[in-house]
Amino acid sequence: MTQRIRTFWRAMRKAPEEGMTTAEYAVGTAAAVAFAALLLAVVRSDAVRAALTSIITNALASGQ
Repeated sequence: MTQRIRTFWRAMRKAPEEGMTTAEYAVGTAAAVAFAALLLAVVRSDAVRAALTSIITNALASGQ
């Protein structure tokens, strides 16, 4: 029985961790939400809005 336990623990130590735990999912989700909020704030700024409008206008005008 002890040999089986040793073999099991040896295999467990060598096995890579796969997947994420619930806490890691929570941290990852919070980070994604924070990044999305930052991106939204940047995209809603006047400078970025003007640049995007200019790019789209130029792209549509070049097709004529």
